[in-house]
This record gives sequence, C-alpha cells and structure tokens, in this order.
Amino acid sequence: MSTPQELVACVEKLASLPAIYHRIRDIVDDPDSSVQQLAETVSSDAAVTARVLRIVNSALYGFPGKVETVVRAVNLMGMQQIHDLILSTTVISALSSIQPPHMPLMRFWKGCVFRGLAARSAARQLGVGDPERLFIEGLLADIGHLVMFQAVPDLCRAAFEQVHESGLPLHEAEQSIIGCNHAEVGAALASAWNLPASFATVIGAQLMPALGGSHATEAALLHVANHVLATEDLDHADDAALALLDPVAAARLDMDTTQLAAIRAQARNESPAVIALFFPTQL
Repeated sequence: MSTPQELVACVEKLASLPAIYHRIRDIVDDPDSSVQQLAETVSSDAAVTARVLRIVNSALYGFPGKVETVVRAVNLMGMQQIHDLILSTTVISALSSIQPPHMPLMRFWKGCVFRGLAARSAARQLGVGDPERLFIEGLLADIGHLVMFQAVPDLCRAAFEQVHESGLPLHEAEQSIIGCNHAEVGAALASAWNLPASFATVIGAQLMPALGGSHATEAALLHVANHVLATEDLDHADDAALALLDPVAAARLDMDTTQLAAIRAQARNESPAVIALFFPTQL
C-alpha cells in the first residue's frame, strides 16, 4: 500500500516545473510587483511568451483584435489569470515527459480539457466561482491518475478491473488496492510543486466537496464537471450525472438536468478547438 507522497516522489524524479514559473509565481504573490515586471519576466522566455499569446488570441478568450504583446495580455486578463494560464501550460509541458505504459495519453488529456471546460461552464451557468480559474483547476484535476499510472501501473489496472467487475466507484477501488485515490495523489503533486494552496485543496476535495473548506464551492463545481465527463457516453447522460452527484454538492449548487445539459453542450462545442490549442503537436 502506498501513500500519495510516495507515489509523487516517483514522478518528481522525472518531472518538475521550470524556474520561469517560480519567478512568475513570486511576482504575482508580491503585492508590490507591477504589470510591467510580470510582462518582462514572461517575455524573457520565448516559449512561454509564444504559448501565452497563442492562447490569449484564441477563441477560448475571444478578445476583440489581436493581442500582440505580453503587457497587453496582462492588462486585459490580470496578473492572476496570466499566472494561472502559464501554470496550466507549464504543468502540461512538465508532465509530457511522463509516458505511462498502459495509459492512452491523448484520451487522458482530451478528458482533462473537457473537464476544465465543463467546470468553467458550470461556474458561468451558476454565477459562482471564477470561471477561468475553474478551467485551469479542471484541466489539472486528474493529474493524480498520470502519477499513479507511472508509479504503480499494474495496481491501477487492477483497480479499473475491479470497477468493471463489481461496479465499485473508482476512487474506492483505488483506495482498496493502492492505498490512496487519484484526488489525494493530485493534491499531493500540487503541494509538492508548490502550486497555489487552493489548487491542492480543490483537487483533493473533488470527490467530496464538503472537505474543501473555504473552497468547497469550487470543489463542488469540479465535482459536477467530473460527472458530466464520466457520463458522456451514456444514454440519458444528464439524468445519470445528476444521480451520481454528491447530495451535499448538488444541494449547494442547486443543480438540475437542464443546467447539466447546458454545461455538457458547451464543453462539447468548445473541446475540439481547445484541445488543438493546448496540444497542437499531438493531433
């Protein structure tokens, strides 16, 4: 049986966040820093600059006119949102070095994008939370599975087989066979990489949002997005998703099938373009 920290330690030898991210994080966390400081730091890395401008100019944000400089991007989006965008791309880049043998990676990342878009759509539909941060949290919510399939692939396969044979929820099968679940492992990686504390909290509470404390609403939105994704191939998918929701989370958000259908439709519509945006070389 393994702890989340033990599994994360296996992956930390293979992947880490680059120094440019930590410099950007320090600037955003400094109340005396300026937009100009952040823009100069981002612009010092050509690859990060190219990713930021490509995504800011995409349909994901839909700004009128072309955004040609990092300074303008920061002024339009704000320092925190630029940080979150860079965080998502650097995490994806860092984790791209991990190639678990039994994991269909493009299917995994497509699911991550769908989840992120569903979380963003849920925040917009319900008028709660920060939709753009929810997109990033949703995009990164399943990183625990990437860690687990790298560190203990045979046990992960055994957990999925138990789910198939018994109908047990996946996180319960993981707990039984591995000793921890993917939400705990994802939170442990977020903590080990020193991501903003809210990311570890929300990722860790996605299965039981009430554990999210002051971030329980964000965790509930992520929880909804998880079940929208999980039921995507089922008949009567929205009824199935509503039935799977944690009752406390469903009550907190006052969810119904009409809202779930709208969330699903938006995530479906936006997914192809966003997948191409974040993974242009893998399609």
